[in-house]
Amino acid sequence: MTSEVAAPAVKFSPAELTEFLDKAFPQMHALGRAHFIDEILPGKAIVRLKAGDAHLRPGGTVSGPSLMALVDYAAYVVLLGNMGLHALAVTTNININFLRKAEAGEMIATCRILKGGKRLVVMDCEITRQGSDDLIAHATATYSIPPASFKG
Repeated sequence: MTSEVAAPAVKFSPAELTEFLDKAFPQMHALGRAHFIDEILPGKAIVRLKAGDAHLRPGGTVSGPSLMALVDYAAYVVLLGNMGLHALAVTTNININFLRKAEAGEMIATCRILKGGKRLVVMDCEITRQGSDDLIAHATATYSIPPASFKG
């Protein structure tokens, strides 16, 4: 039995959200600009990591922490792009399964909102390599949205 989740309307374009994130979260690019927003669609976002030397472990494999950061970024992008600028939303959980070696190059993360509530958003993310449909990693992520009265 499958169930369809009503997808929220897209609130921001990739360019608008990139501009916001560059101002609100500049440390994302501390090692140089490597993360890019390709698409924001209803209930879905596609982001990219240009994995270079800073993201590799011995043997030329993209590191697990780099792939987890890509999942976290993709989850944040799909949340903000579909649910509004909740800049103080935070990751409460990421569960990731690494399925095959991630060669250096462009990693593509496709992230979907599974359930979007007032306080929690649960997402599903798949990572592939540019030009391949082979799944490198699968992850779920949960974000917490602070109450509107929070003045952090």
